Amino acid sequence: MGKSARDKGLRRERAIVDIHTKCGIRAERVPLSGAVRYRGNGADVDLYVRGAEPLKAEVKARGEGDGFKTLERWLGGNDALFLWRDRATPMVVLPLHVWIEIARRSLRCPEPGADRERARRARQADEGPLPPVDAVAEVTP
Repeated sequence: MGKSARDKGLRRERAIVDIHTKCGIRAERVPLSGAVRYRGNGADVDLYVRGAEPLKAEVKARGEGDGFKTLERWLGGNDALFLWRDRATPMVVLPLHVWIEIARRSLRCPEPGADRERARRARQADEGPLPPVDAVAEVTP
C-alpha cells in the first residue's frame, strides 16, 4: 500500500470517529488500523454503542466507488440493504444517518428491556406505593 492510499484510509477512519463523537457516540480509531491486533481487535474503529465492549467497524474507501455503486443502487431509497450469500452470515448495509439513529437509540437504552423497566418504575411512582401484602392471601410456591 502506498503512502497516499494509507493516508486516505487514515483520513476516512478519523472522519468516522469524528462523526460519531460529534453525535455523542464514543468512538476510537484502533492503532495501526488493527494491524497489530490491539486488544485482540483487527478492526479500524471501535464504537462504544452498548456496554464496555465496543462494536468493531471496518472502514473502506474507494475513489470511484467500484462495487459501492451497485450497493447504493440496490439500497435505493430504503433504510437498509440485507446481503445474504448462500451458506454465509447475512450482512446489513445502512446509510450513515440510519446507523447514527440506531446507535443513538441504543445509547439511550443501555440494557435490553430497560425502557420497559423504566416505564414500570414511572408507573409505580405515579400510582404510589403498593399496599402491604396480605400474609394470608399470599400464595407460596
